Amino acid sequence: MTKEEPTREVQRLKANSVGLVGVVFMAVATAAPITAMTGNVPIAVGFGNGTGAPAGYLFATVVLTVFSVGYVAMARRITAAGAFYGYISHGLGRMAGMASGMLAVLAYVVFEASIVGVFAYFAKSTVADQLGVDLHWAVYAAVMLAVTAVLAHFDIHLTARALGVMLVGEIAVLFAVAVAVALHGGGPDGIPMEPVNPANAFTGTSAGLGLFFAFWSWVGFESTAMYGEESRNPKRIIPKATMIAVVGVGVFYVFVSWMTIAGNGLKGSVEVATSANPLALFFNPTEEFIGGWAVDTFQWLLLTGSFACGMAFHQCAARYLYAVGREGFLHPALGRTHPRHGSPYLASYAQSLIAVALVGLFWATDQDPYLHLYTLLAILGTMAILIVQTLCSFAVIGYFRKHHPEDRHWFRTFTAPLLGGIGMTWVVVLLLMNMETAAGSAADSVFFKLIPWIVGAVFFGGLGLAWYLKARRPERFEVIGRIVLEDAQERTEEEPASDAVRA
Repeated sequence: MTKEEPTREVQRLKANSVGLVGVVFMAVATAAPITAMTGNVPIAVGFGNGTGAPAGYLFATVVLTVFSVGYVAMARRITAAGAFYGYISHGLGRMAGMASGMLAVLAYVVFEASIVGVFAYFAKSTVADQLGVDLHWAVYAAVMLAVTAVLAHFDIHLTARALGVMLVGEIAVLFAVAVAVALHGGGPDGIPMEPVNPANAFTGTSAGLGLFFAFWSWVGFESTAMYGEESRNPKRIIPKATMIAVVGVGVFYVFVSWMTIAGNGLKGSVEVATSANPLALFFNPTEEFIGGWAVDTFQWLLLTGSFACGMAFHQCAARYLYAVGREGFLHPALGRTHPRHGSPYLASYAQSLIAVALVGLFWATDQDPYLHLYTLLAILGTMAILIVQTLCSFAVIGYFRKHHPEDRHWFRTFTAPLLGGIGMTWVVVLLLMNMETAAGSAADSVFFKLIPWIVGAVFFGGLGLAWYLKARRPERFEVIGRIVLEDAQERTEEEPASDAVRA
Protein backbone atom coordinates (compact mmCIF):
# COMPACT_ATOMS: atom_id res chain seq x y z
CA MET A 1 0.00 0.00 0.00
CA THR A 2 1.18 3.52 -0.78
CA LYS A 3 0.15 7.02 0.28
CA GLU A 4 -1.42 7.57 -3.13
CA GLU A 5 -3.90 4.76 -2.67
CA PRO A 6 -7.54 5.92 -2.42
CA THR A 7 -9.24 6.04 0.93
CA ARG A 8 -12.96 5.66 1.46
CA GLU A 9 -15.23 5.22 4.42
CA VAL A 10 -16.98 1.94 5.11
CA GLN A 11 -19.37 0.76 7.76
CA ARG A 12 -17.36 -1.01 10.42
CA LEU A 13 -17.96 -3.73 12.95
CA LYS A 14 -18.42 -2.49 16.51
CA ALA A 15 -15.02 -2.19 18.15
CA ASN A 16 -14.26 -3.22 21.74
CA SER A 17 -17.27 -5.55 21.82
CA VAL A 18 -15.43 -8.59 23.16
CA GLY A 19 -12.36 -9.28 25.29
CA LEU A 20 -9.90 -12.17 25.57
CA VAL A 21 -12.31 -14.50 27.39
CA GLY A 22 -15.08 -13.81 24.88
CA VAL A 23 -12.86 -14.54 21.89
CA VAL A 24 -11.65 -17.77 23.51
CA PHE A 25 -15.26 -18.80 24.19
CA MET A 26 -16.20 -18.15 20.57
CA ALA A 27 -13.29 -20.21 19.27
CA VAL A 28 -13.72 -23.12 21.68
CA ALA A 29 -17.46 -23.16 21.03
CA THR A 30 -16.82 -23.76 17.32
CA ALA A 31 -14.57 -26.67 18.25
CA ALA A 32 -17.55 -27.95 20.32
CA PRO A 33 -15.75 -30.07 22.97
CA ILE A 34 -18.76 -32.17 23.97
CA THR A 35 -19.73 -32.89 20.35
CA ALA A 36 -16.12 -33.56 19.38
CA MET A 37 -15.61 -35.98 22.26
CA THR A 38 -18.89 -37.91 22.03
CA GLY A 39 -18.91 -37.92 18.23
CA ASN A 40 -15.25 -38.56 17.42
CA VAL A 41 -13.68 -40.53 20.28
CA PRO A 42 -15.95 -43.61 19.88
CA ILE A 43 -15.08 -43.79 16.16
CA ALA A 44 -11.36 -43.36 16.84
CA VAL A 45 -11.42 -46.02 19.57
CA GLY A 46 -13.62 -48.46 17.68
CA PHE A 47 -12.29 -48.14 14.15
CA GLY A 48 -9.19 -45.91 14.25
CA ASN A 49 -6.16 -46.01 16.52
CA GLY A 50 -8.07 -47.90 19.24
CA THR A 51 -7.08 -47.19 22.81
CA GLY A 52 -4.28 -45.02 21.40
CA ALA A 53 -6.88 -42.34 20.58
CA PRO A 54 -5.68 -40.01 23.41
CA ALA A 55 -2.16 -40.22 21.96
CA GLY A 56 -3.68 -39.21 18.63
CA TYR A 57 -5.10 -36.09 20.30
CA LEU A 58 -1.68 -35.42 21.82
CA PHE A 59 -0.05 -35.62 18.39
CA ALA A 60 -2.71 -33.31 16.90
CA THR A 61 -2.11 -30.80 19.70
CA VAL A 62 1.58 -30.62 18.82
CA VAL A 63 0.95 -30.22 15.06
CA LEU A 64 -1.73 -27.55 15.51
CA THR A 65 0.38 -25.66 18.04
CA VAL A 66 3.21 -25.50 15.51
CA PHE A 67 0.71 -24.31 12.87
CA SER A 68 -0.56 -21.64 15.25
CA VAL A 69 2.91 -20.14 15.75
CA GLY A 70 2.88 -18.84 12.17
CA TYR A 71 -0.84 -18.04 12.33
CA VAL A 72 -0.45 -15.74 15.32
CA ALA A 73 2.59 -14.10 13.72
CA MET A 74 0.23 -12.95 10.95
CA ALA A 75 -2.44 -12.00 13.49
CA ARG A 76 0.00 -9.55 15.08
CA ARG A 77 0.35 -7.80 11.72
CA ILE A 78 -3.06 -8.05 10.03
CA THR A 79 -6.46 -7.93 11.69
CA ALA A 80 -9.57 -8.32 9.55
CA ALA A 81 -12.91 -10.12 9.66
CA GLY A 82 -11.83 -12.19 6.64
CA ALA A 83 -8.89 -13.78 8.52
CA PHE A 84 -7.59 -16.44 6.08
CA TYR A 85 -8.84 -14.40 3.12
CA GLY A 86 -6.69 -11.43 4.11
CA TYR A 87 -3.71 -13.47 5.30
CA ILE A 88 -3.38 -15.51 2.12
CA SER A 89 -4.01 -12.48 -0.11
CA HIS A 90 -1.06 -10.72 1.51
CA GLY A 91 1.20 -13.78 1.68
CA LEU A 92 0.55 -15.73 -1.53
CA GLY A 93 -1.04 -13.07 -3.70
CA ARG A 94 -4.52 -11.92 -4.63
CA MET A 95 -5.38 -14.90 -6.86
CA ALA A 96 -4.65 -17.42 -4.12
CA GLY A 97 -6.41 -15.11 -1.67
CA MET A 98 -9.62 -15.01 -3.70
CA ALA A 99 -9.64 -18.79 -4.20
CA SER A 100 -8.98 -19.38 -0.49
CA GLY A 101 -11.57 -16.79 0.50
CA MET A 102 -14.22 -18.59 -1.53
CA LEU A 103 -13.26 -21.91 0.08
CA ALA A 104 -13.42 -20.36 3.55
CA VAL A 105 -16.86 -18.91 2.80
CA LEU A 106 -18.01 -22.34 1.62
CA ALA A 107 -16.70 -24.02 4.77
CA TYR A 108 -18.25 -21.71 7.33
CA VAL A 109 -21.51 -21.38 5.41
CA VAL A 110 -22.13 -25.16 5.45
CA PHE A 111 -20.83 -25.72 8.99
CA GLU A 112 -23.85 -24.04 10.59
CA ALA A 113 -26.34 -26.23 8.71
CA SER A 114 -24.25 -29.28 9.58
CA ILE A 115 -24.39 -28.51 13.31
CA VAL A 116 -28.12 -27.80 13.06
CA GLY A 117 -28.43 -31.43 11.95
CA VAL A 118 -26.61 -32.88 14.96
CA PHE A 119 -28.50 -30.52 17.32
CA ALA A 120 -31.84 -31.65 15.88
CA TYR A 121 -30.78 -35.30 16.23
CA PHE A 122 -29.79 -34.90 19.89
CA ALA A 123 -32.88 -32.79 20.66
CA LYS A 124 -35.30 -35.29 19.15
CA SER A 125 -33.85 -38.26 21.05
CA THR A 126 -33.35 -36.42 24.37
CA VAL A 127 -36.80 -34.81 24.49
CA ALA A 128 -38.45 -38.11 23.51
CA ASP A 129 -36.49 -40.12 26.10
CA GLN A 130 -36.80 -37.71 29.01
CA LEU A 131 -40.06 -35.86 28.37
CA GLY A 132 -41.97 -38.37 26.26
CA VAL A 133 -42.58 -35.83 23.48
CA ASP A 134 -41.71 -37.07 20.00
CA LEU A 135 -41.46 -34.29 17.41
CA HIS A 136 -39.97 -34.32 13.93
CA TRP A 137 -36.31 -33.29 13.87
CA ALA A 138 -37.13 -30.41 11.52
CA VAL A 139 -39.02 -28.68 14.36
CA TYR A 140 -35.87 -28.51 16.49
CA ALA A 141 -33.82 -27.43 13.48
CA ALA A 142 -36.23 -24.55 12.84
CA VAL A 143 -36.04 -23.43 16.48
CA MET A 144 -32.25 -23.40 16.42
CA LEU A 145 -32.11 -21.48 13.14
CA ALA A 146 -34.56 -18.87 14.43
CA VAL A 147 -32.86 -18.30 17.81
CA THR A 148 -29.43 -18.13 16.19
CA ALA A 149 -30.65 -15.53 13.68
CA VAL A 150 -32.09 -13.36 16.47
CA LEU A 151 -28.95 -13.49 18.65
CA ALA A 152 -26.64 -12.78 15.70
CA HIS A 153 -28.56 -9.57 14.94
CA PHE A 154 -27.16 -7.93 18.06
CA ASP A 155 -23.72 -6.96 19.33
CA ILE A 156 -21.25 -9.90 19.41
CA HIS A 157 -21.04 -9.34 23.18
CA LEU A 158 -24.50 -10.88 23.59
CA THR A 159 -23.54 -14.01 21.67
CA ALA A 160 -20.28 -14.30 23.59
CA ARG A 161 -22.19 -14.27 26.89
CA ALA A 162 -24.67 -16.90 25.72
CA LEU A 163 -21.88 -19.10 24.40
CA GLY A 164 -19.97 -18.69 27.64
CA VAL A 165 -22.83 -20.10 29.69
CA MET A 166 -23.32 -23.08 27.36
CA LEU A 167 -19.61 -23.75 26.99
CA VAL A 168 -19.00 -23.80 30.74
CA GLY A 169 -21.76 -26.39 31.09
CA GLU A 170 -20.43 -28.81 28.49
CA ILE A 171 -16.84 -28.51 29.67
CA ALA A 172 -17.94 -28.98 33.28
CA VAL A 173 -19.71 -32.28 32.67
CA LEU A 174 -16.84 -33.75 30.62
CA PHE A 175 -14.29 -32.59 33.18
CA ALA A 176 -16.39 -33.87 36.10
CA VAL A 177 -16.60 -37.37 34.62
CA ALA A 178 -12.88 -37.44 33.83
CA VAL A 179 -11.93 -36.27 37.32
CA ALA A 180 -14.33 -38.78 38.92
CA VAL A 181 -12.66 -41.62 37.01
CA ALA A 182 -9.21 -40.37 38.03
CA LEU A 183 -10.16 -40.02 41.71
CA HIS A 184 -11.56 -43.57 41.76
CA GLY A 185 -8.37 -44.93 40.28
CA GLY A 186 -9.91 -45.79 36.93
CA GLY A 187 -11.92 -48.83 35.90
CA PRO A 188 -11.06 -52.51 35.30
CA ASP A 189 -7.46 -51.76 34.31
CA GLY A 190 -6.87 -48.88 36.68
CA ILE A 191 -5.39 -45.89 34.87
CA PRO A 192 -3.32 -47.39 32.05
CA MET A 193 -0.53 -45.40 30.44
CA GLU A 194 -0.80 -47.06 27.02
CA PRO A 195 -3.44 -44.59 25.75
CA VAL A 196 -1.07 -41.62 26.12
CA ASN A 197 2.05 -43.35 24.78
CA PRO A 198 2.85 -41.22 21.67
CA ALA A 199 3.77 -44.33 19.67
CA ASN A 200 0.22 -45.69 20.05
CA ALA A 201 -1.19 -42.76 18.06
CA PHE A 202 -0.04 -44.69 14.99
CA THR A 203 -1.41 -48.12 15.88
CA GLY A 204 -4.85 -49.75 15.79
CA THR A 205 -7.20 -50.80 13.00
CA SER A 206 -6.72 -47.55 11.04
CA ALA A 207 -4.35 -45.02 12.58
CA GLY A 208 -5.08 -42.61 9.74
CA LEU A 209 -8.80 -42.59 10.54
CA GLY A 210 -8.14 -42.04 14.23
CA LEU A 211 -5.74 -39.18 13.56
CA PHE A 212 -8.15 -37.53 11.13
CA PHE A 213 -10.93 -37.56 13.71
CA ALA A 214 -8.49 -36.09 16.24
CA PHE A 215 -7.69 -33.18 13.95
CA TRP A 216 -11.38 -32.83 13.03
CA SER A 217 -12.10 -32.13 16.70
CA TRP A 218 -10.33 -28.75 16.46
CA VAL A 219 -12.10 -27.36 13.40
CA GLY A 220 -13.12 -23.82 14.27
CA PHE A 221 -10.29 -22.86 16.64
CA GLU A 222 -8.83 -20.60 13.95
CA SER A 223 -11.94 -18.40 14.11
CA THR A 224 -10.22 -16.24 16.76
CA ALA A 225 -8.80 -13.98 14.03
CA MET A 226 -12.28 -13.16 12.70
CA TYR A 227 -13.13 -11.23 15.86
CA GLY A 228 -10.05 -8.99 15.77
CA GLU A 229 -11.96 -5.95 14.53
CA GLU A 230 -14.46 -6.32 17.38
CA SER A 231 -11.98 -7.15 20.14
CA ARG A 232 -10.03 -4.93 22.50
CA ASN A 233 -6.40 -4.57 21.46
CA PRO A 234 -6.53 -7.27 18.74
CA LYS A 235 -2.76 -7.40 18.23
CA ARG A 236 -2.47 -8.83 21.75
CA ILE A 237 -5.80 -10.58 22.27
CA ILE A 238 -6.03 -12.64 19.06
CA PRO A 239 -2.59 -14.32 19.36
CA LYS A 240 -3.23 -15.12 23.03
CA ALA A 241 -6.74 -16.42 22.36
CA THR A 242 -5.50 -18.64 19.53
CA MET A 243 -2.78 -20.31 21.59
CA ILE A 244 -5.11 -20.71 24.58
CA ALA A 245 -7.73 -22.33 22.36
CA VAL A 246 -5.30 -24.72 20.69
CA VAL A 247 -3.26 -25.81 23.70
CA GLY A 248 -6.10 -25.62 26.22
CA VAL A 249 -8.48 -27.64 24.09
CA GLY A 250 -5.69 -30.12 23.32
CA VAL A 251 -4.86 -30.80 26.96
CA PHE A 252 -8.57 -31.11 27.73
CA TYR A 253 -9.16 -33.58 24.86
CA VAL A 254 -6.22 -35.77 25.88
CA PHE A 255 -7.31 -35.89 29.52
CA VAL A 256 -11.01 -36.56 28.83
CA SER A 257 -10.41 -39.26 26.20
CA TRP A 258 -7.77 -40.92 28.40
CA MET A 259 -10.02 -41.04 31.47
CA THR A 260 -12.97 -42.21 29.36
CA ILE A 261 -10.93 -45.20 28.19
CA ALA A 262 -9.69 -45.78 31.74
CA GLY A 263 -13.27 -45.77 33.04
CA ASN A 264 -14.37 -48.45 30.57
CA GLY A 265 -11.14 -50.46 30.60
CA LEU A 266 -8.93 -51.11 27.57
CA LYS A 267 -10.87 -54.06 26.18
CA GLY A 268 -14.23 -52.70 27.29
CA SER A 269 -13.64 -49.39 25.53
CA VAL A 270 -13.21 -51.02 22.13
CA GLU A 271 -16.25 -53.26 22.69
CA VAL A 272 -18.49 -50.35 23.67
CA ALA A 273 -17.20 -48.11 20.89
CA THR A 274 -18.12 -50.73 18.27
CA SER A 275 -21.51 -51.51 19.80
CA ALA A 276 -24.93 -50.27 18.70
CA ASN A 277 -24.72 -47.52 21.34
CA PRO A 278 -21.24 -45.92 21.11
CA LEU A 279 -22.31 -43.00 23.34
CA ALA A 280 -22.23 -45.51 26.18
CA LEU A 281 -18.46 -45.03 26.09
CA PHE A 282 -19.18 -41.78 27.95
CA PHE A 283 -22.51 -42.60 29.59
CA ASN A 284 -21.26 -45.78 31.32
CA PRO A 285 -18.48 -44.14 33.37
CA THR A 286 -20.74 -41.14 33.99
CA GLU A 287 -23.36 -43.35 35.59
CA GLU A 288 -20.86 -45.55 37.42
CA PHE A 289 -18.65 -42.84 38.90
CA ILE A 290 -21.17 -40.00 39.35
CA GLY A 291 -24.74 -41.31 39.04
CA GLY A 292 -27.72 -41.73 36.74
CA TRP A 293 -28.75 -38.08 37.13
CA ALA A 294 -25.48 -37.05 35.55
CA VAL A 295 -26.30 -39.07 32.41
CA ASP A 296 -29.55 -37.12 32.04
CA THR A 297 -27.63 -33.87 32.47
CA PHE A 298 -25.04 -35.06 29.96
CA GLN A 299 -27.78 -35.58 27.36
CA TRP A 300 -29.15 -32.06 27.80
CA LEU A 301 -25.67 -30.59 27.58
CA LEU A 302 -25.19 -32.36 24.25
CA LEU A 303 -28.00 -30.11 23.05
CA THR A 304 -26.63 -26.86 24.44
CA GLY A 305 -23.11 -27.74 23.30
CA SER A 306 -24.14 -28.38 19.70
CA PHE A 307 -26.32 -25.25 19.77
CA ALA A 308 -23.35 -23.16 20.93
CA CYS A 309 -21.22 -24.64 18.16
CA GLY A 310 -23.78 -23.84 15.48
CA MET A 311 -24.23 -20.29 16.77
CA ALA A 312 -20.46 -19.72 16.74
CA PHE A 313 -20.18 -21.00 13.17
CA HIS A 314 -23.02 -18.68 12.17
CA GLN A 315 -20.97 -15.75 13.44
CA CYS A 316 -17.94 -16.99 11.48
CA ALA A 317 -19.92 -17.32 8.25
CA ALA A 318 -21.50 -13.90 8.68
CA ARG A 319 -18.10 -12.26 9.09
CA TYR A 320 -16.68 -13.93 6.01
CA LEU A 321 -19.69 -12.83 3.96
CA TYR A 322 -19.28 -9.35 5.42
CA ALA A 323 -15.55 -9.26 4.59
CA VAL A 324 -16.17 -10.26 0.98
CA GLY A 325 -19.22 -8.00 0.70
CA ARG A 326 -17.47 -4.84 1.85
CA GLU A 327 -14.91 -5.34 -0.91
CA GLY A 328 -17.71 -5.32 -3.47
CA PHE A 329 -17.69 -9.04 -4.27
CA LEU A 330 -20.91 -11.04 -4.03
CA HIS A 331 -23.31 -8.21 -3.02
CA PRO A 332 -22.03 -4.97 -1.44
CA ALA A 333 -25.01 -4.88 0.94
CA LEU A 334 -23.34 -7.75 2.81
CA GLY A 335 -20.71 -5.26 3.92
CA ARG A 336 -23.16 -3.12 5.89
CA THR A 337 -23.22 -3.08 9.67
CA HIS A 338 -26.12 -2.36 12.00
CA PRO A 339 -26.25 1.36 12.91
CA ARG A 340 -26.74 0.60 16.60
CA HIS A 341 -25.26 -2.83 17.30
CA GLY A 342 -22.36 -2.70 14.85
CA SER A 343 -23.09 -6.28 13.79
CA PRO A 344 -22.84 -7.55 10.18
CA TYR A 345 -26.61 -7.97 10.27
CA LEU A 346 -27.31 -8.24 6.53
CA ALA A 347 -24.55 -10.83 6.10
CA SER A 348 -26.07 -12.63 9.09
CA TYR A 349 -29.51 -12.63 7.48
CA ALA A 350 -27.97 -14.00 4.28
CA GLN A 351 -26.26 -16.78 6.24
CA SER A 352 -29.55 -17.66 7.95
CA LEU A 353 -31.27 -17.96 4.58
CA ILE A 354 -28.47 -20.20 3.27
CA ALA A 355 -28.66 -22.42 6.36
CA VAL A 356 -32.45 -22.66 6.06
CA ALA A 357 -32.11 -23.63 2.39
CA LEU A 358 -29.53 -26.34 3.14
CA VAL A 359 -31.49 -27.80 6.05
CA GLY A 360 -34.68 -27.59 3.99
CA LEU A 361 -33.04 -29.49 1.13
CA PHE A 362 -32.09 -32.40 3.38
CA TRP A 363 -35.52 -32.34 5.05
CA ALA A 364 -37.38 -32.29 1.70
CA THR A 365 -35.37 -35.28 0.45
CA ASP A 366 -36.06 -37.17 3.71
CA GLN A 367 -32.42 -37.38 4.78
CA ASP A 368 -31.32 -38.28 8.30
CA PRO A 369 -30.23 -35.22 10.34
CA TYR A 370 -27.16 -37.01 11.76
CA LEU A 371 -26.07 -39.49 9.09
CA HIS A 372 -26.59 -37.11 6.17
CA LEU A 373 -27.09 -33.45 7.12
CA TYR A 374 -24.42 -33.39 9.83
CA THR A 375 -21.91 -35.86 8.42
CA LEU A 376 -21.90 -34.86 4.76
CA LEU A 377 -21.81 -31.10 5.29
CA ALA A 378 -19.17 -31.49 8.03
CA ILE A 379 -16.91 -33.44 5.66
CA LEU A 380 -17.45 -30.84 2.92
CA GLY A 381 -16.65 -27.94 5.24
CA THR A 382 -13.70 -29.71 6.85
CA MET A 383 -12.09 -30.49 3.49
CA ALA A 384 -12.43 -26.85 2.44
CA ILE A 385 -11.10 -25.34 5.67
CA LEU A 386 -8.15 -27.75 5.93
CA ILE A 387 -7.00 -26.74 2.46
CA VAL A 388 -7.25 -23.08 3.45
CA GLN A 389 -5.30 -23.70 6.67
CA THR A 390 -2.58 -25.42 4.66
CA LEU A 391 -2.27 -22.46 2.29
CA CYS A 392 -2.27 -20.07 5.24
CA SER A 393 0.86 -21.73 6.67
CA PHE A 394 2.79 -21.14 3.46
CA ALA A 395 1.34 -17.63 3.23
CA VAL A 396 3.10 -16.75 6.50
CA ILE A 397 6.47 -17.54 4.93
CA GLY A 398 5.67 -15.51 1.82
CA TYR A 399 4.29 -12.56 3.75
CA PHE A 400 7.31 -12.01 5.97
CA ARG A 401 9.75 -12.68 3.13
CA LYS A 402 8.10 -10.12 0.82
CA HIS A 403 6.72 -7.46 3.17
CA HIS A 404 8.63 -7.61 6.46
CA PRO A 405 12.07 -9.17 6.00
CA GLU A 406 13.23 -7.24 9.05
CA ASP A 407 10.86 -9.31 11.21
CA ARG A 408 11.76 -12.70 9.75
CA HIS A 409 12.61 -15.33 12.35
CA TRP A 410 14.04 -18.77 11.65
CA PHE A 411 11.32 -20.49 13.72
CA ARG A 412 8.26 -18.22 13.97
CA THR A 413 8.07 -17.12 10.35
CA PHE A 414 9.75 -20.02 8.53
CA THR A 415 10.29 -23.35 10.31
CA ALA A 416 7.00 -23.39 12.26
CA PRO A 417 4.76 -22.40 9.33
CA LEU A 418 6.67 -24.78 7.01
CA LEU A 419 6.18 -27.70 9.40
CA GLY A 420 2.59 -26.59 10.01
CA GLY A 421 1.92 -26.51 6.27
CA ILE A 422 3.41 -29.96 5.78
CA GLY A 423 1.41 -31.26 8.74
CA MET A 424 -1.84 -29.77 7.44
CA THR A 425 -1.16 -31.19 3.96
CA TRP A 426 -0.88 -34.60 5.57
CA VAL A 427 -4.20 -34.07 7.37
CA VAL A 428 -5.87 -33.29 4.02
CA VAL A 429 -4.44 -36.54 2.66
CA LEU A 430 -5.80 -38.37 5.73
CA LEU A 431 -9.25 -36.95 5.01
CA LEU A 432 -9.15 -38.05 1.37
CA MET A 433 -8.00 -41.54 2.38
CA ASN A 434 -10.65 -41.95 5.08
CA MET A 435 -13.60 -39.98 3.66
CA GLU A 436 -15.70 -43.05 2.93
CA THR A 437 -15.25 -44.51 6.42
CA ALA A 438 -15.93 -41.14 8.04
CA ALA A 439 -19.16 -40.78 6.05
CA GLY A 440 -20.46 -44.23 7.04
CA SER A 441 -23.69 -45.18 5.32
CA ALA A 442 -23.91 -41.70 3.79
CA ALA A 443 -20.96 -42.61 1.54
CA ASP A 444 -23.45 -44.16 -0.88
CA SER A 445 -25.17 -40.82 -1.51
CA VAL A 446 -24.67 -38.70 -4.62
CA PHE A 447 -23.81 -35.70 -2.46
CA PHE A 448 -20.87 -37.55 -0.90
CA LYS A 449 -19.42 -38.34 -4.31
CA LEU A 450 -19.75 -34.67 -5.29
CA ILE A 451 -17.85 -33.30 -2.27
CA PRO A 452 -14.35 -33.22 -3.85
CA TRP A 453 -15.83 -31.75 -7.04
CA ILE A 454 -17.65 -29.02 -5.09
CA VAL A 455 -14.45 -28.05 -3.28
CA GLY A 456 -12.48 -28.06 -6.51
CA ALA A 457 -15.12 -26.04 -8.37
CA VAL A 458 -15.21 -23.36 -5.67
CA PHE A 459 -11.41 -23.10 -5.48
CA PHE A 460 -10.81 -22.95 -9.22
CA GLY A 461 -13.84 -20.72 -9.60
CA GLY A 462 -12.15 -18.27 -7.22
CA LEU A 463 -8.95 -18.47 -9.25
CA GLY A 464 -10.93 -17.88 -12.43
CA LEU A 465 -12.68 -14.85 -10.96
CA ALA A 466 -9.38 -13.39 -9.82
CA TRP A 467 -7.83 -14.01 -13.25
CA TYR A 468 -10.79 -12.32 -14.95
CA LEU A 469 -10.56 -9.30 -12.67
CA LYS A 470 -6.83 -9.01 -13.23
CA ALA A 471 -7.30 -9.08 -17.01
CA ARG A 472 -10.48 -7.01 -17.37
CA ARG A 473 -11.03 -5.13 -14.10
CA PRO A 474 -7.55 -4.47 -12.67
CA GLU A 475 -8.87 -1.83 -10.26
CA ARG A 476 -11.15 -4.48 -8.70
CA PHE A 477 -8.33 -7.02 -8.68
CA GLU A 478 -6.20 -4.68 -6.58
CA VAL A 479 -8.92 -4.61 -3.91
CA ILE A 480 -8.82 -8.39 -3.22
CA GLY A 481 -7.98 -8.92 0.43
CA ARG A 482 -6.89 -5.29 0.79
CA ILE A 483 -9.90 -3.36 2.12
CA VAL A 484 -9.29 -3.50 5.84
CA LEU A 485 -9.86 -0.95 8.56
CA GLU A 486 -6.89 1.31 9.20
CA ASP A 487 -6.75 0.09 12.78
CA ALA A 488 -7.12 -3.48 11.56
CA GLN A 489 -4.57 -3.62 8.79
CA GLU A 490 -0.85 -4.08 9.22
CA ARG A 491 0.42 -1.46 11.66
CA THR A 492 2.34 -1.36 14.89
CA GLU A 493 0.48 -1.35 18.20
CA GLU A 494 1.56 2.24 18.83
CA GLU A 495 -0.05 3.69 15.68
CA PRO A 496 -3.41 5.44 16.14
CA ALA A 497 -6.66 3.88 15.04
CA SER A 498 -8.80 5.21 12.21
CA ASP A 499 -12.16 4.37 10.70
CA ALA A 500 -10.83 4.71 7.15
CA VAL A 501 -10.19 1.82 4.85
CA ARG A 502 -7.74 1.60 2.00
CA ALA A 503 -8.25 -0.18 -1.28
